[in-house]
Amino acid sequence: MEHPENNPEYAGLTVNSGVGPVTSVNPHLNRSRFVRRHLSANDYVEGILKGNITILGQAVTLVESTIPEHQVVAQEVIEKCLPHSGNSVRIGISGVPGAGKSTSIDEFGIHVLKQYGGRLAVLAIDPSSERTKGSILGDKTRMEKLSVHPDSFIRPSPSAGSLGGVARKTRETIILCEAAGFDKIFVETVGVGQSETACHSMVDFFLLIQLAGTGDELQGIKRGIMEMADGIIINKCDGNNVDKCQLAATHFRNALQLFPLPESGWAPQVLTYSGFYGYGIKEVWDMIYSYFDFVKKSGYFDYRRAEQAKYWMYESINEQLMGNFYHNPTIADMLHAAEQGVLNGERTSFVAAKQLLDSYFALLH
Repeated sequence: MEHPENNPEYAGLTVNSGVGPVTSVNPHLNRSRFVRRHLSANDYVEGILKGNITILGQAVTLVESTIPEHQVVAQEVIEKCLPHSGNSVRIGISGVPGAGKSTSIDEFGIHVLKQYGGRLAVLAIDPSSERTKGSILGDKTRMEKLSVHPDSFIRPSPSAGSLGGVARKTRETIILCEAAGFDKIFVETVGVGQSETACHSMVDFFLLIQLAGTGDELQGIKRGIMEMADGIIINKCDGNNVDKCQLAATHFRNALQLFPLPESGWAPQVLTYSGFYGYGIKEVWDMIYSYFDFVKKSGYFDYRRAEQAKYWMYESINEQLMGNFYHNPTIADMLHAAEQGVLNGERTSFVAAKQLLDSYFALLH
């Protein structure tokens, strides 16, 4: 557009037309350098076995994908990595939100790498929003030391509606991490309270982080997560909180005496520590490795691994059946009509579910 200021009546005043919009991308950029190469299953496996962190991360993303084509490749990768897995110690870490799980993992990880060497993978599960289905995935920012350590791998994953405190594909991710040479695996749960059965079924040692002042002995003897814990540690035992933590530890020890001895024969211990200041970290790890010595001598370690494999076989069957049901085109068409029938009060949810299942089974014959 011509500027009116350039008219002769405005002598001595000139306005230039200016520069047009300029692209923010370098016109000489070689875009072919940045095109992601599609990896085959063998490429993924080769990279994982070499310990390539980038390819490992891509493989985990592939495993977590719900796209059927990705799942086919992911299953092939997992099957080829399976013979190279099983050579790590798997530790599940849970606790109420705010108990200091991420801070503690940072301290635990640095301690165990310094004392015992090897490589550490941290699988942090972040709760997904019921409204937006999104997750923050910010646990890595709390692990300042581990996130820059050359022998650690931190992978945050969304729970994506999965119950039990872990993501749906955490079990497969453990296999990939073990194949990549990680001999220590931490699984940090979302901290959902007393429904951590899924995490317990994929780890060798289940560590429960508690805080002082969260309840009396009655709270301590509640079933569920307390029965699954192989060790209980009370965080933030520093400053003016030491006496409260010692009292809480006594309450938990008294509560544990009311429980029958676990199947492993190991009596869970209760310790206090400070994740922020790093007090008592050595004692926690002495307890954990004492447990491993105990269960490996008794043969329970191998027995539990076998039981976990059987458990996940049934879980895989359930997941495959559910996926096959919802991806069936005929059922997908019927679902909308069934939903409307329930919403309009024409049929109960139980009747609608039975009709859908009857139709599904009829299609199989």
